Amino acid sequence: QFWEEQRLEQAYQKNDGWEEKAEKEKETYEPLLQDQIVFIMDAMEKGKDLESELKEALESSEKTSLKQKEQTIAEQRKNLPIFKDKEKIIDALKQFQTLIVVAETGSFMFENNLSFIFVTAATGSGKTTQIPQYVYEHKDLFLPRNQKMAITQPRRVAAMSVATRVSEEMGCRLGSLVGYNVRFEDRTSEETVLTYLTDGMLLQQLLTEPDLRSYSVIMIDEAHERTLHTDILFGLVKDISRFRDDIKLIVSSATLQAYKFSEFFDGAPIYSVRGRTHPVDTYYLKLPESDYLEAAFHLTQPSGDILVFLTGQEEIDLAQQMIEAKLRGAGSRIKEMLVLPIYANLPAEQQIRIFEPTPPNSRKVVLATNIAETSLTIDGIIYVIDTGFAKQNSFEPKSGMDALVVSPISKASAEQRKGRAGRVAPGKCFRLYTKDAYDKEMQESTIPEIQRTNLASVVLLMKSLGINDFVNFDFMDSPSAETVIKALELLYGLGALNHKGELTKTGRRMAEFPLDPQMSKCIIESEKYKCSAEIITICSLLSCNHTLYHRPRDNIVTAETQHKNLIKPGGDLFTMLHIYKLWEDSEYSKDWCFNNFIHFRALNRSRDIRDQLEFLLSRVEIEPESSDDNASIGKCLCSGYFMRIAMLSASGEYKTVKTKQHVSIHPSSTLAVDDNDEENKKRMRQGKGRYISIKNRPKWVLFTELVLTTQEYMRNVIEIEPKWLLEVAPHYYEKSYIEQHGNSQARKMPKNNPKDNVFKLMQYFASWMFWLENIFICKNSNLLFVEGNFVLFGRYQFG
Repeated sequence: QFWEEQRLEQAYQKNDGWEEKAEKEKETYEPLLQDQIVFIMDAMEKGKDLESELKEALESSEKTSLKQKEQTIAEQRKNLPIFKDKEKIIDALKQFQTLIVVAETGSFMFENNLSFIFVTAATGSGKTTQIPQYVYEHKDLFLPRNQKMAITQPRRVAAMSVATRVSEEMGCRLGSLVGYNVRFEDRTSEETVLTYLTDGMLLQQLLTEPDLRSYSVIMIDEAHERTLHTDILFGLVKDISRFRDDIKLIVSSATLQAYKFSEFFDGAPIYSVRGRTHPVDTYYLKLPESDYLEAAFHLTQPSGDILVFLTGQEEIDLAQQMIEAKLRGAGSRIKEMLVLPIYANLPAEQQIRIFEPTPPNSRKVVLATNIAETSLTIDGIIYVIDTGFAKQNSFEPKSGMDALVVSPISKASAEQRKGRAGRVAPGKCFRLYTKDAYDKEMQESTIPEIQRTNLASVVLLMKSLGINDFVNFDFMDSPSAETVIKALELLYGLGALNHKGELTKTGRRMAEFPLDPQMSKCIIESEKYKCSAEIITICSLLSCNHTLYHRPRDNIVTAETQHKNLIKPGGDLFTMLHIYKLWEDSEYSKDWCFNNFIHFRALNRSRDIRDQLEFLLSRVEIEPESSDDNASIGKCLCSGYFMRIAMLSASGEYKTVKTKQHVSIHPSSTLAVDDNDEENKKRMRQGKGRYISIKNRPKWVLFTELVLTTQEYMRNVIEIEPKWLLEVAPHYYEKSYIEQHGNSQARKMPKNNPKDNVFKLMQYFASWMFWLENIFICKNSNLLFVEGNFVLFGRYQFG
C-alpha cells in the first residue's frame, strides 16, 4: 500500500521531460510483459478504424476526467443516460405497481390493463444511483407517512459504495438521509429515507416486519445475479405486493433475462434506458493457455485503463505483486501505473480509489473479481482482460459438503465483462480462452445459486417467517428436492426443527444470528458450556473474511517465524482465538499487528462483528461468559460442526466421517505436517509449541470449511476427542463403535437399518409410498426414505 501511494504521488508530479516525451511518442505502445500470447480477433464492431477512434476518444476522455471535479454534481447527473427518461420513469411508477429495469436497449411500452411495468437499462446508465433520487424528489407521492425506500444489492461493496455516492450527490452526510445496511455494519439512522442494503439484510428485516410496512418502495437491484437471497426475495415481495397495493416494486437487471423476469411478474411489459456504449473488439486465444494469470500480462497496447477479471483475493494479491515486480524492473521505460485491487472484503477507503480519475501520463490497472461485471461501474476502462473463471459456491448434496470452487463463467457473464470496455471510448476485450471454448463449453447463463448451494440458512429463515410449504413456494427456478432434504436434515440434526418439521425454541434463537446455522448453533450451545465470549470471538474471526496473516514477499521468512510463535495447541481456531486475545491485551494496537505480521483490518473488522454478536446474545438471553477450558470450547464447536469431522484412516489419509471422502489438512493450517521444518523441531525441543509430523498427526479433526483446489482441503481445523461427539451429537454417532475404536477410525451408523438410522425417527405412519426423483415419500407422514434412511421432511403434499 505504501509503494502504491508513492506511485500515486509520483504520477501527479510534473516530472521534467515527461510531457515532451509523451508528445514525441504518441504512437508508443506500453508493454506490461513481452508480447508472447497469440490472439485472434473475433469481432470488430462497426464504426471508424478502432485505433484512430480510440486515440481521439482517449484525448477527449483525459480532458473529461480533468473537468469532472470542476463539473457540478447536478451537471454530472444530467449527463447520465437515464436522465432523459426521468419523467417517463416517474409516470410509469405512478401508473404501475412494479417497475423492472434490465440492461438492454429498447423503448418504452405498456398496456393499460397490466399492473406491472418492466424497464430495461444498460449498465452504467445511472439506474442504481438516480432512480432512488427520482423517487425521493417525489416523496409526497411515493414516500408518504414517513415511509422509506429500500434498494438491495447482492454485494456489500456495491451497497456501501453506491450509498456513499448518492449521499454526495444529495449533499448529505452518509447515515443521515442516505445510508447503508450490510451484515455487521449499519450506517442508517432514524432520519434515513434511502437505504442501500444487501438482499440478505432485507430478508433479516422480514423477521421483525413481515409485510415491510416501513417501506413504500423496494428496489431489487442487479437481479440478474440470481443470488440465493434475491431469488427468495422475488417470491416474498411479489406476495407482499398482492396484499399491499400501496407498495411500489422496482426490479433491476443487466442481462438478457428480461422476458423471464417479465413472465415471473405476471407478464410485465418492458422499458429500456439506453446506456453509453462504444464499439468493443473481441480477441480470443489461438491456443488454450494453462496459466491464465501469467497470460493476462502478456499484452502490448496503447494508453488506456485496464480491467482484469480474476477469481478472488488471493489471486488478485498475487497478480498485484507480479505487476509491481515487473514495474520495478522496468524503471522509467513505461509511464506511471496504478495497480488497484477490488474485491468484496477490501476496506471501504481502498475500494473508493478505483473510482478516482486516472492522473495524467498514467495508466490504471484494476484487478477485480466478478463484482466488477455489473455491480460497480468504473469509468475510463478501455481494455478488459477476461480470464474466463470465477469462484462459485457449490454444494454437493450426496456428501453434504459446501465448497468454493473456481468454475468457468457463462456466456452471459463474458458479455457483461466485455461491456465494461465500451463505456467512455472504443475498447478491446481479450478473452484468455479460445473461441471454440466459448462456443461449445460455456453455458448460456450462470446457474442460479438456489440450484447449486446449501439451502440450510434460507430454509431456517423461511421457517422463521412461517413459510413451511417449500414445494408450492413461488420460486423463479425451483431448487432440487435433494438439496431441500439435505437442508432439513441438517437443521433437524442441529435441533432447529422437531420431528414434525416445526421450528424449535433453539431454531428461533439460531435465526436471530445472521450466520450459518452451524455457527449459530455453536453460539446457542455456548450458554451450556459457559464459553460464549470465546465462541463469539471465533465466529467473528470466521465471518470477517479477511486474511488474518500478513506474509510480505520481501520478508516472508521473518513473518512465518513470527506466526509460528503465536501458535497454540489444539489447532487453527484456538490459535486465532489466542491472537485476538493478545491483540485485545495490547489495547487493540496497530503496532502489535505490525510487529507480529497480522492484518490489523482483519482483527478490527472482527472486533466490530464481535460487538454486534455480543449485542445479539442479549436478544436470545445468553449472558457473556468466558472460559479457558479448551475442552469446553471444543465441545461447543462440535455441537455445530459435528457433521464436519474427519478421521485419520489406516492408510494414513483423512476421510470424512459420513461420506468417507478423502480430504487433506490445508498447508496453511497449524496442524499441517511440517516434517522438513527444522525450526519447528527446535521450537518443540524448547517447549514452545507442538511439532506436527506424520507420526503424531491428530486422529480426529473438526473443520469449518472445505476448499477445492488441486485437492479437497480442510480449513480452520482443530483436534477433537471422539467422545465429545457422543456428548453433543448422540443421535448422529454410534456409541459402541466410538467407544471401541475412539483412537482410530470411526464408523457411521448403518444406513440399511431403519431402527438405527441417523435420526432415530422410530414412529411413522405411511399409508403408501411412491417414487419421485429417486426419493420414496411417505404420504401422510413427515418422513422421507432416502438411500436407506428415514429423514425428516415436514407436512408437505406432493401430487
